Amino acid sequence: MLGVIGGSGFYSFFGPDARSINLDTPYGAPSAAITVGSVGEHEVAFLPRHGVRHEFSPHTVPYRANMWAMRALGVRRIFAPCAVGSLNPALGPGAMVVPDQLVDRTSGRADTYFDSGGIHVGFADPYCPALRAAAAELPGVVDGGTMVVIQGPRFSTRAESRWFADQGFTLVNMTGYPEAVLARELEICYAAIALVTDLDAGVEAGAGVRAVDVFAEFERNMVGFKKLVREAIGGVADASTCTHCLAHEGVTLPFDLP
Repeated sequence: MLGVIGGSGFYSFFGPDARSINLDTPYGAPSAAITVGSVGEHEVAFLPRHGVRHEFSPHTVPYRANMWAMRALGVRRIFAPCAVGSLNPALGPGAMVVPDQLVDRTSGRADTYFDSGGIHVGFADPYCPALRAAAAELPGVVDGGTMVVIQGPRFSTRAESRWFADQGFTLVNMTGYPEAVLARELEICYAAIALVTDLDAGVEAGAGVRAVDVFAEFERNMVGFKKLVREAIGGVADASTCTHCLAHEGVTLPFDLP
């Protein structure tokens, strides 16, 4: 089964005929019930990251519960569409980007299932190459870029934004971590698909980023963005042959994965 975790403004993916599944986990309830439907030949599970009414801010999303619930349901490959700010003037609102690198600037978020046992996962390349290719090869999609993940819920200052841009980072986001590393710990293939909603504060002069503008831009692009996610799903092979995301080969874990 494939999975989709929708970001801000991406609260539904299927019609009323989809079945809804409520799951509990050792880390509490996920953000919402998981809906399961079909995209082409694939069975797909959808979870809105922030809840169906955007109940969860970026720093309060139950990331561990979300990823655990998806794995328990049988999901082994996840696309993660998300809203991002651009740190590159060449990538304006409406651009769709498949990042290949991530920088974590969050703090205080529970970002592992392994609080004991000395388990370490490789994370040099944080996204699944097979899933990235399925999305990045689509027409009009920008392939590659570094997404810096900030704590939120506030937006960056101009100085922070210029600092990120000077480091060569491409996108700024609030939810891409710890989601990506939790997927790796659960040996789930994972790739982000980013929709640019704004130029970040240090890139463009003016009043700075406003949430109302971010949501409006996301809504303007929602039909095309969902179409892109469906096309990416259609480009995924029926059976996974990825070994990149099998983080625990040769390692004895302190508990069984769901």
